[in-house]
Amino acid sequence: MKTPNEPDTIEANDGFDSQAGDVAVSDRPWEELTRLAELGDPESLEEFLSELTTTDQALALSRLDENHRVQVLEKLDAEDAADLIAALPEVQAADAIASLEPDTAAAIVQELPSDEQADVLGDLSDQQAAAILNVLPVVEADAARQLASYDDDVAGGMMVLEMLRFTPDMTVADVIAELNKNADIYSDFDVRYAYVCDHDDALVGVLPMQNLLFVRRGSKLSELMITEPISVLDTTPLDDLIELFDAHHFLGVPVVDRDGRLKGILHREAVNYEETRAAESDYLKSQGIVGGEELRSMPLWLRARRRLSWLSINILLNIGAAAVIAYFQETLQAVIALAVFLPIISDMSGCSGNQAVAVSMRELSLGLVRPSEVFRVWWKEVTVGLINGAVLGFLVAICAVIFDGNGYLGLVVGVALFANTLVAVSIGGVVPLVLKRFGFDPAVASGPLLTTVTDMCGFFFVLGLATLLLSRLVV
Repeated sequence: MKTPNEPDTIEANDGFDSQAGDVAVSDRPWEELTRLAELGDPESLEEFLSELTTTDQALALSRLDENHRVQVLEKLDAEDAADLIAALPEVQAADAIASLEPDTAAAIVQELPSDEQADVLGDLSDQQAAAILNVLPVVEADAARQLASYDDDVAGGMMVLEMLRFTPDMTVADVIAELNKNADIYSDFDVRYAYVCDHDDALVGVLPMQNLLFVRRGSKLSELMITEPISVLDTTPLDDLIELFDAHHFLGVPVVDRDGRLKGILHREAVNYEETRAAESDYLKSQGIVGGEELRSMPLWLRARRRLSWLSINILLNIGAAAVIAYFQETLQAVIALAVFLPIISDMSGCSGNQAVAVSMRELSLGLVRPSEVFRVWWKEVTVGLINGAVLGFLVAICAVIFDGNGYLGLVVGVALFANTLVAVSIGGVVPLVLKRFGFDPAVASGPLLTTVTDMCGFFFVLGLATLLLSRLVV
């Protein structure tokens, strides 16, 4: 969801920590929620959920089977059910809405903020989303369709439509009358700022609401507003938005289209949320979780298929590393101590390479490096690799001498680790740039390529050097 969870306000203790009437909150809240769902008493459900923290609400609802989850959401009023849905991760929120009848789902979706409506509907199938949109009021359905048309990582996909919008010829008295007339509607809005638009909806100013406190009621907004405010296009990408909010202490900025018409408001917390979500998605991809997100509440076969799609490719890639060992099988049989150090060479080189991948990914996300700057990145990584490779090679060489008492074994593994560290940091630094340049996702492909190449090269360096010095290693 676009808006982070509200802070928890109840501290939990071991066992049963609080009592609300006959309802007790335990460390397994889903069991009590299941029991209350079967009873079907809305008041008991509301009472129990009110005693849970936001995190425990999400935990309890996510552990229910579909039938009990439907019972809970149907028994609660739409506003409370929307609060419960908002506590869930986006995938689980969409699954919960999808399991409901369109009328019930629409009533709950209608209570969500506009950006969260778009998120939930965007995660549903086209048929499910259409069924809900057909039940929503026309104005809200059109707004949800508008937001759902944007990508999640641009300003339009993160903005909210709830805002105070006035015209420059309105007076302070007009604004106060409007706020009083629609107090129920505006109570959930962020009312620190109002946005002043002309009759073509073009943004002309921003009005801090405190400016209304000490002025004449007859003053026009054109006299009080901040003219030429900073705004962003609805197509502005996430990286540019992060840079904007890092440079300014804004709580939010207006979002406009190419004609300058006000489309919505983008809050800082929405940008922070998407930045965190993007980082989490990249991390999951780098670990082979295809699709960028996995929760254990997802269907078993879906989770297995997503993981296998990456793992099965990794088997093919690792055959290359196994082939190197098979080629030098006689050397390995003659100097069995080499088998002890093969995984060390592989693992240490992989760690060095992953560090280089992380730095390249970070610089790409911040715009500090371009995909075309391959040589510059390679040289920067090689200079680090020379130092770290020498240090690590020396340390592992000492370990080999202590382990086997043969200085030549130390020379073999030390030089191999030094050389493989250079290979690892080179690949780790350069591959994300190359993949990005050719339109591939560097978060997905960098890891398997790095692992395979460092394993193959590491085994080749160790066993190849050992073959050259075999007479010195065999005592």
